[in-house]
Amino acid sequence: MPPKKNLDQNINEEKLVKSSYALFDFARKEKSFLIIICILITIAGIITPYTYAAMWFGFALAAYSAIANDSIQTIGTFIASNQQKKWYWLWLFMGLIFVGTVTYSWLTFGGDVSYERLTTKGLEKAPESFVFLQLAAPIVLLVMTRLRMPVSTTFLLLNVFTYSSGTIVSVTEKSLSGYFLAFFLAIIVWFALEKFVKNYLKGKPAPYWTVLQWITSGTLWAVWIMQDAANIAVFLPRQLNLAEFIAYAGFVFLGLGFLFYMKGDKIQGIVNEKSNVTDVRAATIVDFVYAIILFYFKLYNSVPMSTTWVFIGLLAGRELAIALGKEAGPNDSRSKWVKRALKLARKDATKAIIGLLVSLILAIIINEGVREEILDYFR
Repeated sequence: MPPKKNLDQNINEEKLVKSSYALFDFARKEKSFLIIICILITIAGIITPYTYAAMWFGFALAAYSAIANDSIQTIGTFIASNQQKKWYWLWLFMGLIFVGTVTYSWLTFGGDVSYERLTTKGLEKAPESFVFLQLAAPIVLLVMTRLRMPVSTTFLLLNVFTYSSGTIVSVTEKSLSGYFLAFFLAIIVWFALEKFVKNYLKGKPAPYWTVLQWITSGTLWAVWIMQDAANIAVFLPRQLNLAEFIAYAGFVFLGLGFLFYMKGDKIQGIVNEKSNVTDVRAATIVDFVYAIILFYFKLYNSVPMSTTWVFIGLLAGRELAIALGKEAGPNDSRSKWVKRALKLARKDATKAIIGLLVSLILAIIINEGVREEILDYFR
């Protein structure tokens, strides 16, 4: 029998080989994507000193990366449960809701499209100049999205602009409270609806379920925009004139069209791997609960929050509730389903935490005010 030390060494070498092969395989499959990333990084480096051009370049990157990653939380179940419908009808429905929602904010709050989320201390000042890492942040988000990581755009895009560590703490606290509220509320709701789900989520859904789902999905999408439009608008002036508003709304509208055409792209897998989300009835319930939680936090205060953390908390609690309600069969047990649910929850949370850590590192590197506050704390 070989010594344990040699066994451990062999195992580590095998893991290293597998990791190297996985990295090489990713680079081979994603060659075109990696070339685009290299081009974007080059442009970001060249354009950084030119403030106005950098502002719109950063906005364009943030808009698409946020749409591709964060908004999939709200329209992900909508896409999953409407796969048989033409993509352009889904796009027009959600796209017009976006335009209507941001137009209301722009008219009501004097040119502000963020529903006053960017009036929070530490974010109330529009950027007067940019550094390379601020433009690189949405590029990092694009890479993480390609890796199917549910990263918080609130953390990754807002933290690199705040000059106050207190703002980062407030956003983090609100986001974590959203995660746990969504987690436990999902468990309660799914246990309460267990008999309803078992009795009615069978066979072909009645036509009115589609109507209900479109209503709840549209409402959820509008509430999400009220929360997360700030992540896209953080690159822009806090009050947009008419031309700037048209450019803002038009670009995001077209970006949504591309996302629907791609059927959610890579990050859609986060939604598709969960139980029954392709069923219009289950998707309606998920969207309804999610909309209530986001609307509650919108009313709570104007501090931005990570809707990603709320979403993964909701899905984690729902998966756990479904697992606990499973009846043990001859070939499996309830514990098997519980382990699966916990594994999915841990995987999503781990990836979200990685995104948070990346955003904190970028915020500390970029913002002198944040660095000084942290150093003063430890002095």
